Amino acid sequence: MSQSEMKTTDPKASSLETGAEEEINLLELLLVLARNWRMIVGVPIVVAIITAIYSLLLPNIYTAKAMILSNDEGGGMMSTMLAQMGGLASLAGGMGGATKADLYIAIMKSETVKDSLIDRFKLMELYKAKLRTSVYNALDGKSVISSGKKDGIITIAVSDKDPKLAAEIANAYVEELGKRAIKLGMTGAGMNRVFLEERLVKAKVDLAAAENTLKSFQTKNKAMAVTDQAKATLEGVARLRAELVAQEVQLAVLKRQFTEESQDVKRASATIANLRSQIARMEGSASEGSMPGVGAMPQLGQEYMRLMREFKIQESLVELLTKQYEMTKLNEAKDVVPFQVFQTARVPELKSKPKRSIMVILATVTSGFLMIFLAFIREYASKMNDEDRKRWQELRSVLPHFRRSRY
Repeated sequence: MSQSEMKTTDPKASSLETGAEEEINLLELLLVLARNWRMIVGVPIVVAIITAIYSLLLPNIYTAKAMILSNDEGGGMMSTMLAQMGGLASLAGGMGGATKADLYIAIMKSETVKDSLIDRFKLMELYKAKLRTSVYNALDGKSVISSGKKDGIITIAVSDKDPKLAAEIANAYVEELGKRAIKLGMTGAGMNRVFLEERLVKAKVDLAAAENTLKSFQTKNKAMAVTDQAKATLEGVARLRAELVAQEVQLAVLKRQFTEESQDVKRASATIANLRSQIARMEGSASEGSMPGVGAMPQLGQEYMRLMREFKIQESLVELLTKQYEMTKLNEAKDVVPFQVFQTARVPELKSKPKRSIMVILATVTSGFLMIFLAFIREYASKMNDEDRKRWQELRSVLPHFRRSRY
């Protein structure tokens, strides 16, 4: 074997050559950086100076934050609001999965609230806008309204060059939300009150008719003895039937507000089904199940029990509807905001942006990397062979035509 063959097949020699090539490549990279050090160092310095000057020219922006927390007892009113505000409920995620926080955020982001803020702070003049839509967009850009996933606290953050105006707008969002929440809640209670009032008037008329019929029967057929067991059974069935009618009225009220998939509607339907089952068990299949015999005149006794039961039902119904009616009137009269102001927005003392130091650092680092990349591109271009140079020239000649064809 010749010396040249031994040199070629010697693994140690080949590894030394590879290491030498790697060392040479590293030295070449360092050499490229050394040749272009003025550009690599100088351009980032210039960019840093320009960025610093630009950031100093930017106005300081101040952010004010208000925080609210919804009350648990506002559930009924929230349901009414969700039912009435179809458009806002869809923004908040629909009737099925919308939460109180979703609804509050949807209300504050509505154009109704924005219009109040625009008129209150004269934002059309302040922002020198000709179109109201432009101010809507400006408010969206300055305001961030979000809800915490775990705690449910809603944060209203407003940013502006004027720290006092930022705090005032953030607090105004909360005030406008309170006004509309009360108004919508009272409107829903008012609708329920009117519905219950009509049903109560009808129940009172039916009660008066049942009472007159019973008195006429008693006068015609004289007094009849009713056993204690009959009275207890009669009053029990009458109470259940009156409660059944009251629950059916409540279900009708709920169906005016919600869909069949609502949990409130489902609970009311289940309660009605349970009451009907209890009434069926108490009355039984036989005619004497709910009307035990009274004395020696079974036909008159049964008729008397039927009239007495009807009277007791109407009496219990009027009592239950009156309670519901009074509760609805009380809810309507309440002027309580359904959320608590967890934090009122205060005039911020420190700016929130621009972050001038971060801007300068990012601009400097980015320009430094770009200059290093450009240095290697220039080095590659200087060592390009004739064939690659020709291809590069063709590519440069094709690019203008490509741009013109696109536009």
